[in-house]
Amino acid sequence: MRELLLVGVGLMGRPYLAAARRLGVRVHVVETAAAAAALPDQPDHTTLTSGDSDEAWAEVAAAAVAARKPDGVVAFTEPQVLAAALVADTLSLPGPSLGAAVLSRNKALQRGRFAAAGIRQPEYLIAADLHAAGQWAAGRFPVVLKSLSSAGSVGVELVADEREWADAVRRRAGEAPLLVERAVEGPEYSWEALVHEGSVWFSSITAKETTGPPYFVETGHRTAAPVDAATAASVDDFGRSVLAALGMGSGIVHLEFRLADAGPTLMEVAVRMPGDYLMDLLGLTYGIDWFEMVVRLAMSMPLPERPPQRVAHAAAHFPLAEPGVIAGIDGLDVVRAHPAVERAGVLARVGDVLAPVVSSQQRRAYVLLSADDPAAIDDGLDLARRRFVIRTRPA
Repeated sequence: MRELLLVGVGLMGRPYLAAARRLGVRVHVVETAAAAAALPDQPDHTTLTSGDSDEAWAEVAAAAVAARKPDGVVAFTEPQVLAAALVADTLSLPGPSLGAAVLSRNKALQRGRFAAAGIRQPEYLIAADLHAAGQWAAGRFPVVLKSLSSAGSVGVELVADEREWADAVRRRAGEAPLLVERAVEGPEYSWEALVHEGSVWFSSITAKETTGPPYFVETGHRTAAPVDAATAASVDDFGRSVLAALGMGSGIVHLEFRLADAGPTLMEVAVRMPGDYLMDLLGLTYGIDWFEMVVRLAMSMPLPERPPQRVAHAAAHFPLAEPGVIAGIDGLDVVRAHPAVERAGVLARVGDVLAPVVSSQQRRAYVLLSADDPAAIDDGLDLARRRFVIRTRPA
């Protein structure tokens, strides 16, 4: 029986394990001890890692394949991307490509590669010292600061003027290097694509909702975004140009962009599954299991017929809470009872202390919706925004 190596599973990657089971594939998981013990469906083999850095995952993945050679490999999320790519490169297995994985893990490397390829993106500076970058930023406010290898909007903030710049220099003096970008105006979207040997097999555009400046924490998504045909074609062309510049091989791509006056403008790109339950939403939207498609690509298995453009409407909503101690959680059962709600949950308990939300990783509640009629989605979202509340009191 053929075997798949899953480098990381976490919570949102568990459907990879289920998809491999359906396909009759053994699964070898590389995970931390706590995450492995929490898996509801135990893999055939497990190799444990004690660290969560790129280097720790790569070390343990190399040890895992020395003991058991897999027939395919899939990375869960950002810290596992390089580890999986190194395995695929060493064993000549399908994958995004080692070059694409390296670029996925470093936003500054992306900027340099895409500038050379003529990809539309913000004007930028790689700043080894924010204080020294002040003159460059002063002529371009507002600017956006980004950490080079984070995910989930960690380390992203908009700086509007010289006063805010001075504050950022003080707060982030120990971080180096940082990416400084001229802010781009326009609504935010993402482009998800399943790619086979460099060619797009299927793609979709997702509309985003965020908190806006300064941290742009994502609060909602709508898959199969309602854009006109000309815009959709321009986004697909733009996505393909980014794939070519990446040197993309096979797998899934998550590309974030703004739809500016000049056209789609690249924010960043990653060669791993998107977060925020987008894989689940895409499955509901198109009637295919995107986790299974990624496993098929990794294992060189045949792909089914391309799905129709849409079989349903789908959306996600992430309620945010004020910082403090959780005093109560209201409306969850009411929201779950709505016919458009697929599932909803809270990843916290009464008594937990919540910090101010400055990244997606700090959100503690979610609602996933699906319906044939977009009006039903709107109704479910309206209910969730009104009734699903995490109440807090000062810490």
